[in-house]
Amino acid sequence: MIQLKYFNRDISWLSFNFRVLEEASDKSLPLYERLKFLAIYSSNLDEFYKVRVAEYKTAVIESIQMPDSPRPAAVLKKINIIVSNQMQEFSRILNEEILVELKDYNIILYQNNLPESPEHLTFLKEFFYSEALPYLQPVLFNKGTRSFMRDNRIYLIIKLFRKKNTKNVEKLKARRARYAMLKIPTNDLPRFITLPKIDNYHHILFLDDMIRYNLQELFPGYDIAGSWSIKVARNANLGIDDEFSGNLIDKIRKSLNKRKIGTPAGLHYDRQIDKKTLSFLMNTFNFKKEELIETGKHQNLDAFFSFPNPHSPSLEWSIPQPIHPRELEEAGSVFNAIKHKERILHYPYHSFDYVLKFFNEAATDPKVEEIKITQYRVARDSAIVNALISAARNNKKVTVFVEVKARFDEEQNLYLAELMMNAGIKIIYSIPGLKVHAKMALVIRKSADTRKRSYAYLSTGNFNEKTAKLYADHGFFTANDTVINDLENLFNFLEDQSTKPKLTNLLVTQINMKKTLIEKIDREIEIENSGGNGYLLLKMNGIQNKLLINKLYEASKQGVKIDLIIRGICCVIPNQPFSKNIRITRIVDSFLEHARVWLFGNGGNSEMFLTSADWMNRNINQRIEIAFPVVNKDLKQELRDILTFQLNDNTKARIVDDKLNNVKIPEQEPPVRSQLETYKYLWNKETGSDD
Repeated sequence: MIQLKYFNRDISWLSFNFRVLEEASDKSLPLYERLKFLAIYSSNLDEFYKVRVAEYKTAVIESIQMPDSPRPAAVLKKINIIVSNQMQEFSRILNEEILVELKDYNIILYQNNLPESPEHLTFLKEFFYSEALPYLQPVLFNKGTRSFMRDNRIYLIIKLFRKKNTKNVEKLKARRARYAMLKIPTNDLPRFITLPKIDNYHHILFLDDMIRYNLQELFPGYDIAGSWSIKVARNANLGIDDEFSGNLIDKIRKSLNKRKIGTPAGLHYDRQIDKKTLSFLMNTFNFKKEELIETGKHQNLDAFFSFPNPHSPSLEWSIPQPIHPRELEEAGSVFNAIKHKERILHYPYHSFDYVLKFFNEAATDPKVEEIKITQYRVARDSAIVNALISAARNNKKVTVFVEVKARFDEEQNLYLAELMMNAGIKIIYSIPGLKVHAKMALVIRKSADTRKRSYAYLSTGNFNEKTAKLYADHGFFTANDTVINDLENLFNFLEDQSTKPKLTNLLVTQINMKKTLIEKIDREIEIENSGGNGYLLLKMNGIQNKLLINKLYEASKQGVKIDLIIRGICCVIPNQPFSKNIRITRIVDSFLEHARVWLFGNGGNSEMFLTSADWMNRNINQRIEIAFPVVNKDLKQELRDILTFQLNDNTKARIVDDKLNNVKIPEQEPPVRSQLETYKYLWNKETGSDD
């Protein structure tokens, strides 16, 4: 029997998403926090089908060899089996746990039974005619009828029989089934409808079910035999074959229009559907059995993000107030604070306000001459973009590298790029064949002695004030001349790739990162073989690259202890002869663990890097990523303490085993929940409190 050395990346990802689903069943969480995890699971799965499953389908149809999946059809079949099983667990958690507990708070979500109260039925009829009817366009299938399902939109497939004025049972049985399809207008109406309160109970109904109740109004000449919810996930890849010739921006604009009508990646359908109706769907829309995904009664359950809470803010998670470091507050100017020492902020525990202040100061400070920044995913109505526009209007030179290939943010980034360009900002667009994923900004400012003094901000996460409240990341302020010089060279490289930059401190993919990582792992092997203790602690969102994984296997076989904290995709198989010294920890909690940190033991004189890079093939081979060293002793210790909380987490952490199970850590005293411990640790450091 052949021994596998790597998990399939997508089967591994499904293990991660199942871990997200598990949180919806955690009774220690507020009820609406658990609903949020149902929504996250659903949203994650939608994107997975539109991107990854779509790639498998294309590979099968076009007989393309996928690098990590030599048998894409087999993987596709396995994915659909796993997802169908997970969707059954999703339905169980929703129906048998969460909806039952909502009733304890007098909140009723109608699921299988429609309302019976005359007051509710009257309300639904009036709502249907006054609010919904203008948006409904039913399609009755006849011979030759052509119809199209938009990406990720919810439809009802309806089975009908023409009414007959007869009581003859045989004639009624002989009627031929007809089918109709109806798009649910979720873009125009709220997904959940709150009905009148009765006997102190709050009644809520899916928009889909309100329409089901009134279907007879749309088909008065028919008997309705049933209706079931369906949707199609379509290929979200832009399908740009050649980025090196022609105008890449024009190609992206044109491809965006095609995304909504891309090749179907799968048909999601209510598992209670009539078999003949499902067969009709398959024949009408050319779906094969392996492209079908069983779901519950309703689709697009990311809608639970907006599920009405009549008791708000009760039953919800109270997000801790972000910490405002006293030194940054008292310094007045962020530049003055950075000039005296390097600083790290840990989001969302620390406030992101200081990043906004950094750019706003740069925009108005008369000594600032130039600003350079990369943009990957920024907030809608971004305060940072506004600060850059303000800087340009204040006659400062501003250069922004805009990555217009950031999936699902292409349109937003094109819009903001045009906005900035109109304000006089120099825009550099995507590099063909590469994505710039590095998060870096450089502010060049004249100092009192007339020499230029530059300041930099580097991060593991995006320049996005919205996600900084939800994603756990690290942001680094520095005025270190060596780092600044590397950044200037790197920005010059982004403008002109003809000459690779000389780098002293920074690790950059496509230049020196892979080589340096291998050297540092080799050093840990050498330390272990020389009688020391080789050690690696690598925290990332995903790890896939076989060259680097093989290096970890080599280190493990030589006795180097390796801790991996991997949130998502993990192709490393633990507990094997070649990986017996590798432990894989996965943490899923209320904040998204997004930070990437690398620690190399170095015989007790540890080296630490913060980075934008995961060890996925795309990051290592197809992106510009940076890793930047943290050398300040106090900052290194602070990061190490946070990582220790995560390694000791026995509440939200799981150990990933060699079957891709998320193994719960046995209950221990005291309980350690790393995100809570991190907040308390940083709060106590700031206030001097021991509480």
